[in-house]
This record gives sequence, C-alpha cells and structure tokens, in this order.
Amino acid sequence: MTKSSNSTAQPQTEKVTESDSQTAFAPLFKIVLFDDDEHTYDYVVEMLVACCGLSRGSAFRCAVEVDLSGRTTVFYGPLESCRRRCDKIHAFGADPRLPRSKGPMKAEVQAR
Repeated sequence: MTKSSNSTAQPQTEKVTESDSQTAFAPLFKIVLFDDDEHTYDYVVEMLVACCGLSRGSAFRCAVEVDLSGRTTVFYGPLESCRRRCDKIHAFGADPRLPRSKGPMKAEVQAR
C-alpha cells in the first residue's frame, strides 16, 4: 500500500439477537483485507468507513496493519453481512489518487 496520510484496529461486530431476547455476539465469519501497492492510506480509510462502517480512526489502524502485516480483519459478523460488505469493498473500485491502481483491494470472507 502507498502512504498518503498519518496502530491495530478493532473491527466492527454486528449484534445478533437470540430467541430468548438476550443480545449475544455470534460473529462466525470475518472479512480479511489484503495488502497491495495500488491503494493509498486515504483510499483504504475512505473505503472502510463507507463499506464496513468503521470510524476513521479504526479504519486508519486497519490501513496501518494491512500495510505492515499484509492483511487485516475489518469486520466480524454473520455470513450474509460479511458477504454484503465484501461485495461493497470489491465494488469500491480503483484508487483515483494512483494511476497504477487498476481495481479494488482484495478482500475475502473467511470462517472465524
């Protein structure tokens, strides 16, 4: 990833309501974002805010983590929620700041 702005994030988790009306966290799936050299930090932050509902601070921490370690988890939740958000990431397109950016970042849904 190419730097263009100025830590490890805490991905958003969706609440799932059980039949007995108690709220429990049951994230069975996650979205993993993979690093490349075709997207700036600004792009990653904007994309994660728009697609995963992260705060700008959490999104920036994910951008740093993906840059340093090659991957980061950006969302936990039920399969369908993860699929919808992953589709949004893939639809976000190329980074307009970099002419060499040809498309979206790679992300995939994985079992937790």
